[in-house]
Amino acid sequence: MFLAGAGLVLLASAAPRLAGWQLLWVALGFGVILFLADFDWRSFINYRWFVWGIYILAVLLLFATYFFAPAIRGVRGWLMLGPFQFQTSEFAKLALIIVYASFFAKRHVGIAYARNLFLSFFYFLLPALLVFIQPDLGSVLILFGIWFGYLLVSGIRWKHILLSSVVFAAVFILLWFSVLKDYQRERIIGLFYPERDPFGINYSVIQSKIAIGSAGFWGKGFGQGTQSQLGFLPEAQTDFIFAAFVEEFGMLGGIGIIAAFLIVLLRIIKIGIESDNNFYKLICLGASILFLAHFVLNVGSNLGLLPVIGVSFPFLSYGGSNFIINSILIGMIQGTVIYRRF
Repeated sequence: MFLAGAGLVLLASAAPRLAGWQLLWVALGFGVILFLADFDWRSFINYRWFVWGIYILAVLLLFATYFFAPAIRGVRGWLMLGPFQFQTSEFAKLALIIVYASFFAKRHVGIAYARNLFLSFFYFLLPALLVFIQPDLGSVLILFGIWFGYLLVSGIRWKHILLSSVVFAAVFILLWFSVLKDYQRERIIGLFYPERDPFGINYSVIQSKIAIGSAGFWGKGFGQGTQSQLGFLPEAQTDFIFAAFVEEFGMLGGIGIIAAFLIVLLRIIKIGIESDNNFYKLICLGASILFLAHFVLNVGSNLGLLPVIGVSFPFLSYGGSNFIINSILIGMIQGTVIYRRF
């Protein structure tokens, strides 16, 4: 896949010590895709224990992470598995997509009923609270986007969406004054005042803009990006990998990355539309929402259009957990293409 290859090239330039690990994750990810694409998992979706077992496992892993995982940069988000780190919030995203695909496939006609709305929100709320206290606000927003995305296409009435928006606006105001930490509020404020605290809260975004703005059309070349190579651009291998890639490979490279992502996204949407099974359609929908939310939040923060909340670029950013979970979704989707012919 072009995105995975581009990520490896950038890591070889900006973070060579991580390139070998990422190559391992890419190999494992492609193995997962090939296995699931050739595995007829259609019968499993009819078993409630399979769907809810995945969801319960995700919740238990989030509990274990909060109580037993070590804090890494102030966040308890990774379980230690020998030399490996597993980010449990990534598995929660997969579990939520599978649960919603099963739930909305059966209840999309009556989703406007208060009981169904409450149940769908509860399935989001439980893992979201456990992720929020880690704290990982970026993953909470992704989980919320998955839930809200399913609501938008489930046939819910617009007046209910409007009412929900008012409720969430009130909840956000409450969170702003009573729950959000100072640095989280500062990041949001910094979005509207980009010149504020250039050596503090806005430092990363300023360096990202310098990296992108100085790249030109062709870029500075492999290994020649000053912001990423000299350490001015924080998290160049994850949160700001798009800026680091553009700096070295120019606007042409950035356009290529965005085009490759859109091709993947449109392909998933096309498979979902052509599927004759509601569950398969909704799996494709969930994957599309997940990938698009990650893309928008990552690129938006790199360009200074959205707050920096630590969200990866699908298949491009360094990280095993995200890459493997994304690969599972791609494998499941590819499996629907193969087995719907029989």
